[in-house]
This record gives sequence, C-alpha cells and structure tokens, in this order.
Amino acid sequence: MATPLLNRKIVKKRIKKFKRPQYDRRICVKESWRRPKGIDSRVRRKFKGCALMPNIGYGSNKKTRHYLPNGFKKFVVYNVHDLDLLMMHNRTYCAEIAHNVSTLKRKAIVERAAQLDVLVTNKLAKLRSQEDE
Repeated sequence: MATPLLNRKIVKKRIKKFKRPQYDRRICVKESWRRPKGIDSRVRRKFKGCALMPNIGYGSNKKTRHYLPNGFKKFVVYNVHDLDLLMMHNRTYCAEIAHNVSTLKRKAIVERAAQLDVLVTNKLAKLRSQEDE
C-alpha cells in the first residue's frame, strides 16, 4: 500500500462549523452559514458572547489544505480510466469511487487500484458478500 508523501501535521484552526445565527429559533432559517446583514444584528457587530463569523484568519495552511486525516488528497473516480491519472501521484492522492458507480465497475476499479498501488477510501462500499450471489 502506498504511504502518504505528506510529513507535516495537519492543523485545523477551527473544527466546529459556523452556524447561521438564530437557526434554532425559526424553522425557515437553515443551519448553513449566511452572513448577517441586519442593522441591529449582534453577530454582525461582533458583540462579546455572540456567534463568531468566518473570516480569512480561519484558513488552513496552504501546504496541508484539502488533505484528509490519512495524509492523502481525495480524487473522485468514475471509471477504470480515471485511475490511470493517479499512477504517478499515488503518494499524494487517494481514489474515492463516486456514489453512482455500479457494483460491477466498482470491483474492476478496486482491482486496478491494487495493481497501481493506489489507495481507495471506500473500496468496501456497495460490495455484496459471496452469500448473496
């Protein structure tokens, strides 16, 4: 199995999601972040004790951005030919089989990935056991 090339620690400045203010008070306000624009908004005015707003200071280190905890970057694969792109980059990128790929093609992708020494993150997904077949 390929080992990741990344040798520095991945540091996240914030792990919790930024949630939309007052999403818990109204059903019509969803949890996903939207910038408050009201003239009296406590969050927009950054009062002490209120929800924090996302800004550029929460950004990740440029050298570890988009890396998964296993040390690889994710590359979504739809067929066997997409794996050939990862042949020379198998220590930087790992393959993730797309959700709409059939079971038959998944088996072919996993076999080809083993030959190319490419890590597949979801290689056991949608694979039926031998008893079902």
